[in-house]
Amino acid sequence: MKINFITLFIVGVQLISCNQPKLVLPTQSQMEWADAEVGALFHLDVQVFEPDYEWRKTRDYQPDASVFDPQELDTDQWVSSAKAAGATYAVLVAKHCSGFSLWPTKAHEYSVKNSPWKNGQGDIVKDFIASCKKYEVKPGLYASASANAYFHVDNPGLVLSGDSEEQKKYNEVVETQLTELWSEYGELFEIWFDGGVLPPEKGGIEMLSLVEKYQPDAIAFQGPFGFENNIRWVGNENGVAPYPCWATADSTTTATGMVQIKGLNGDPSGKYWCPGEADFPLRKHAFQGGWFWHEGEEGTIRSVDDLMERYVETVGRNTNMLLGIVIDDRGLVPDADRERLEEFGNEVKKQFSKTKGQTQGTGNFYEIDFEKSQKVKHVLIQEDISKGERVREYKLYGKEDGEWKLVNTGSSIGHKRIEDLNDEDFSAIKLEILKSEGNPIIRNLECY
Repeated sequence: MKINFITLFIVGVQLISCNQPKLVLPTQSQMEWADAEVGALFHLDVQVFEPDYEWRKTRDYQPDASVFDPQELDTDQWVSSAKAAGATYAVLVAKHCSGFSLWPTKAHEYSVKNSPWKNGQGDIVKDFIASCKKYEVKPGLYASASANAYFHVDNPGLVLSGDSEEQKKYNEVVETQLTELWSEYGELFEIWFDGGVLPPEKGGIEMLSLVEKYQPDAIAFQGPFGFENNIRWVGNENGVAPYPCWATADSTTTATGMVQIKGLNGDPSGKYWCPGEADFPLRKHAFQGGWFWHEGEEGTIRSVDDLMERYVETVGRNTNMLLGIVIDDRGLVPDADRERLEEFGNEVKKQFSKTKGQTQGTGNFYEIDFEKSQKVKHVLIQEDISKGERVREYKLYGKEDGEWKLVNTGSSIGHKRIEDLNDEDFSAIKLEILKSEGNPIIRNLECY
């Protein structure tokens, strides 16, 4: 009897194991990044001081480092502005496509060390990291290797001349600069590879080993293939994620010089956990894409309503929202931009602070009953992504005059799905999950 009992126990465990879904799971860093939801992306470069400069159109001309002089620069003001908008992490563009570097790099002379700002003794990266710590905002750095006008390099990170010695020299610069940024300023929450990463077999450096050595826990936007904490681009700079937008994908890359993801929606059966991040500028259709400051463009700042739409179409579609913020020639977030950021942050708090009801659990049916019929604007749905994305299809109902009314159908939920119900009157809300991989685990169902 004892042998039979043990045999039955083993068989039972095997049957349970066979019924468990084989799903791709996020890393701890990716789960923390999903919870961060809203970030800020700061741009400051030589074209702020010399607006006629466009690095692709004026290849034979490079502004001198002496033009860079933001005399009132205050990174505390930057980060506090981002925090007022609800950002929990911030990414500084430490080197954009001009090649001018916001820290005193040892790799070359085109940096703050040869500018009049602080008599060449300043370090904006150092100041930025300190401000992030002060305001409890997670720090990130952008230092793309794919384009650098100072070294005549364009996407996907190749010197325009095609000369192998020039390429070797540029690769040494890239490795030196990234080593500085990743080893001298502490732990980073996110690192940004605009334009992706050119692999060694196509002429780039061995980026994967460098990231794993210095910043193994950082999230990498369009990072090197094989890095476990990669995230992907959603295909536009308008703050609109596609729907559905799965956190899993068939590859982990999106840009020139890398493997292309098949479609922007991801793939619920994909082999990699590689969620989307939606970057877009606060200033719409403005100077150089709205990423850089230009005098007299306050009229291009997005309205609060526009920003709320972007919030629902990014955070509410299982992606993070990364909002581009300009720094003006004083070295500050302009007053009008700062005011709009604060207004947006307050509006998010207003719309998502007082819950009308909440539930969670495991299974296919969830219901929230109200004491009386009332207006419902948003329904927020979250899966427990630590167990993978399980939901494949769902229906959302509202109870109206005692009858259930279908208000929407959907597929992807992931970290967060926000359904907009347009302030309809309901006495109850019901979520029915029609298809899933394994038992659905809903971390949160909430009404506002």
